[in-house]
Amino acid sequence: MERYINNYVIVTIFILLGILLPVVALAVGRLLRPYKPNDEKKTTYESGNEPVGEGQVRFNVRYYLFALMFVVFDVETVFLYPWAVAYKKLGLFVLVEMAIFTGLLLIGLLYAWKKKVLKWNSI
Repeated sequence: MERYINNYVIVTIFILLGILLPVVALAVGRLLRPYKPNDEKKTTYESGNEPVGEGQVRFNVRYYLFALMFVVFDVETVFLYPWAVAYKKLGLFVLVEMAIFTGLLLIGLLYAWKKKVLKWNSI
């Protein structure tokens, strides 16, 4: 029982340090840095040039769809690599699980293809 309590104490210490250290660092930085605001410092900085036009640019939603598809298949690669390395140790059961996982991703890709998410139309 004491061993489990000791583990909780260690986790609690790490959580407190993870919260406390950044807060202390930011507070010390705020106390030590000079604070001399003026109008020139409050302007937007764009590589030394005066800002021109609107700051928000609208992007085509297709960029986000392509990015999302990339993330999905990138995560698939992250899951497939350890499986491929330890294939001989894992056996047939994990081979079936990975086939199901890959099949579900393939179904998602086919669905995206059918909905023409992957087709780029210039407007």
